[in-house]
Amino acid sequence: MHANHLLLEEPIRMASILEPSKPTFFPAMTKIVGTLGPKSRSVQIISDCLKAGMSVARFDFSWGDTEFHQETLENLKLAVKKTRKLCAVMLDTVGPELQVVNKTEHPISLQADSLVVLTPDLEKEATSNTLPINFNGLSKAVKKGDTIFIGQYLFTGSETTSVWLEVTDVNGDDVVCLIKNSSTLSGSLYTLHVSQIRIDLPTLTDKDKEVISTWGAPNNMDFLSLSYTRHAEDVRHAREFLSQFGNLSQTQIFAKIENVEGLNHFDEILSEADGIILSRGNLGIDLPPEKVFLFQKAAVYKCNMAGKPAVVTRVVDSMTDNLRPTRAEATDVANAVLDGSDAILLGAETLRGLYPVETISIVGKICAEAEKVFNQDLYFKKTVKYVGEPMTHLESIASTAVRAAIKVKASVIICFTSSGRAARSFSSFIPILFFLGFSILIHIFVMRLPFKVGLGD
Repeated sequence: MHANHLLLEEPIRMASILEPSKPTFFPAMTKIVGTLGPKSRSVQIISDCLKAGMSVARFDFSWGDTEFHQETLENLKLAVKKTRKLCAVMLDTVGPELQVVNKTEHPISLQADSLVVLTPDLEKEATSNTLPINFNGLSKAVKKGDTIFIGQYLFTGSETTSVWLEVTDVNGDDVVCLIKNSSTLSGSLYTLHVSQIRIDLPTLTDKDKEVISTWGAPNNMDFLSLSYTRHAEDVRHAREFLSQFGNLSQTQIFAKIENVEGLNHFDEILSEADGIILSRGNLGIDLPPEKVFLFQKAAVYKCNMAGKPAVVTRVVDSMTDNLRPTRAEATDVANAVLDGSDAILLGAETLRGLYPVETISIVGKICAEAEKVFNQDLYFKKTVKYVGEPMTHLESIASTAVRAAIKVKASVIICFTSSGRAARSFSSFIPILFFLGFSILIHIFVMRLPFKVGLGD
């Protein structure tokens, strides 16, 4: 386990923990990605989210049509103009995601130890005994004893909002399951995840391509979150598709690692992608609970050494319905920063949560506190050792400047850049320092925000 750079700077006086945090001019360097949705799409709420620390707005196309998201985006533009806070745009693809379709949107109560049938017949109504799904190949992919999870925004662990199923029989195209815990599913769509089973669907679906063509390209999206990335070829295919649109030449592709297949091909995916999103919701189902932390630390370390952003998800689930995170969640956020994570992605917490602004605010405060005790010197030495010699000219300039900044305890590094490559190289050597990346291209200066780089591209 590569953990040297996780050590806190010494000494830390215990009494100092009780002292109020001093206000700082610069916000937390760890970026916060907020998912905009029903509870966070008005100009006022988005403005408050920006003021609280959101720097990337995520548009999740697993639900909602392009008209809905376009209206939300227009509100984001107004909020950016109103607050004078910069915000990048991330399009999150659907990918090979399986969904239960509830056309009536009536709540569905599922009782433990009862049977429920998963059927590809979308003409049937969703009931306590039958759940229609959007995939007709499930019966060929599963077998008796396999585990299936269903829930809104995926399995949360809350026994009232998600359900754990065990396959007991396959009958033609239908899959019969035993309900393991009582729950109530509400809403029109629920995500379905089959543990450690490959679903024979493309990573970038026809629907995803249509959304990119009709929404992503016209709106000059900054990031593409490629859901269910399983192979490096998935990233190459997505990049080839984006190349058809001249205005998306600088759009960065972030691969979402959501299952064991993606984990097995992590190194190849990392070499192709611009960044990695550790989707702990789905991955937490495929992996045993005791292994999740190990994957997170190893994956973040690999991203750090490769100089590519690592984004961690599902950190404060409880704040979907509560004003404060649990102690475990607060510690989880801080440990993610100390591990070297570049951003925290908030999903249901801001999409449909009751306290989107408060969630962003408190996550930002936790990140800022963790950054204060991040051992920058040890991180720098480990990165330089990993890069090795001979360095490229850019790496040599970046590492030398960062070494000087550490020695004089500089607060800011100013980096002139036209493509963002120089600023990203600087930030890969020292993540917890404010960078001003002045870009020659004004549009990029305004819209494209590399993680842990203050401004510019």
